[in-house]
Amino acid sequence: MRRFTRSAALVAGLVLVVAGSAGARLEVQAAKPTTAIQLLTVSDWHGQLVPISGVGGAAFLKTYFDQARAANPNTLTFMAGDSIGASPPISSFFEDEPAIEAMNMMGVTADTFGNHNFDRGVEHLQRMVDLAEFDFIASNLANLEENLDGVETLKIYDVGGVKVGVVGIVNEEAPTLVKPGALGTLEITDSIQAANKGAIAAKKAGADVVVVLTHKGVRGLNPDGSPFGELIDLANGVAAGQIDVIVGDHTDFQYSGVHQDRILVVENRSKGLTFANIQLVVDEKGKVVSRSATFQVPTNAGVTPDPGIQAFINDLNAQLAPILGIVIGSSMKEIPRADQCGRPDGRLCESLVGNVVTDALRTTYGTDFAITNSGGLRAALTCPLAGSGGFCPAPGPTPPFPITRGAVLGVLPFGNQSTTTTVTGAELKAFLENGVSAMPGANGRFAQVSGLCFTYDISMPAGSRVTSAVRQAADGTCTTTAIDLTAGASYSLAINDFMAAGGDGYPNVLAKSTTRNLMDQDVADYVATSSPLTPVVRAFPNGRINCTSSGAVACPTLTPSP
Repeated sequence: MRRFTRSAALVAGLVLVVAGSAGARLEVQAAKPTTAIQLLTVSDWHGQLVPISGVGGAAFLKTYFDQARAANPNTLTFMAGDSIGASPPISSFFEDEPAIEAMNMMGVTADTFGNHNFDRGVEHLQRMVDLAEFDFIASNLANLEENLDGVETLKIYDVGGVKVGVVGIVNEEAPTLVKPGALGTLEITDSIQAANKGAIAAKKAGADVVVVLTHKGVRGLNPDGSPFGELIDLANGVAAGQIDVIVGDHTDFQYSGVHQDRILVVENRSKGLTFANIQLVVDEKGKVVSRSATFQVPTNAGVTPDPGIQAFINDLNAQLAPILGIVIGSSMKEIPRADQCGRPDGRLCESLVGNVVTDALRTTYGTDFAITNSGGLRAALTCPLAGSGGFCPAPGPTPPFPITRGAVLGVLPFGNQSTTTTVTGAELKAFLENGVSAMPGANGRFAQVSGLCFTYDISMPAGSRVTSAVRQAADGTCTTTAIDLTAGASYSLAINDFMAAGGDGYPNVLAKSTTRNLMDQDVADYVATSSPLTPVVRAFPNGRINCTSSGAVACPTLTPSP
């Protein structure tokens, strides 16, 4: 198409020159044709079919996408892993088939894999691949054909005559973020090498533009405002001159920047709270001559949801409401997912929801202590914060705030089992050390605890940060009774089975652990018997998790709960 356009322009120019030869010579410079390509991207969607506080939701995203596609039909729509897994009950209850069906209806072009794609193992993932009407692309998985069918290692799309090659990069840390064996015999290879290899292969196959979809994100900003994180490492580490766009994911961080003078790097907020509209202009030689990205908040107000997707969602809600809309308890204060440092995903500080969940484990099994990883806590516990995803009743203006069975399942969507074990004081310290090892970066391994209060020095090397620990009193306050963190002491500990198996870098104690009940059922039972809940996060040095600094690294700012 572009070759034809160029020839027509050249003929038109020659006609004008010939026609003007009888008089003054007229020279015409034909405009070189270009093609505008549009990429719509969503990061870390997690099957968020329903809106969050009037933003996002599959039916509304489809309306926004259709409007953008009408403005420019030369459009591809991408996600970058974790589009399933850690999803709200409307999807997780049906093993995430609704998420894939909704993506089909939304017109997604391609996706790659993130760690949560493997939450239910490769057999379940194969079902999702088979159900999808879009492409899954993964370019850095060894033993792919032995484990999964129908997954591309490279895909080239013809968009308005421009060939767009797409490479998919899975995050290397994925095996540590899921249960052992969840990846089958898949092995994740080096992402930079795989991206370079995929880009070269795409170019050899005729691609004009190369896009990398990767489940890597920005972790934060340095004091000078520059970003850091695995997405930035990838963008700065790939060979220059081959890749045009990298679409990131995984860390719920909105970012756009140009790296190595040509690679446009973009990441959105998670769960469809924002989506990126990337505009590329490609010249007749297949070179990207202009690139830009804008972020859009898909607010629901004044927008008509896609009727087909909305009907699909309504049917799912009708099936689940009698089960998950049951109010099982209440709280005298709202219990958000966010921690008391204001981090929305609760991965920097002590949180109310973390306190409730660990208290539930410790109380249920009568253990000395309980620990859970913050990455396993995925939503607010109380209504109305739990929203329609928690199957909340009509909101009331004052406490007590209701807690539904659906809200509990939203907090704990993975189907984890509670486990109990006996650990030495040294092993307990290793658990606590791992829980703060990624600080000051937010990480899903951040530990929420019950039965103890501990202090750590954020400036010390990872593995040597925990300086002290004391027991909690019955009222939750910190006592002066020191916990012996040496090999000579022994304690009972309640954790989830993911952690027991070494997930998120925790000590692997599975061989000496006892599997108990479903974790979400334990929490639901605790809510039912302990309501109304009155959780609290206390100020330093009386909190369950207390940060100090002996050096230049600053502690996050914690605001005690009311």
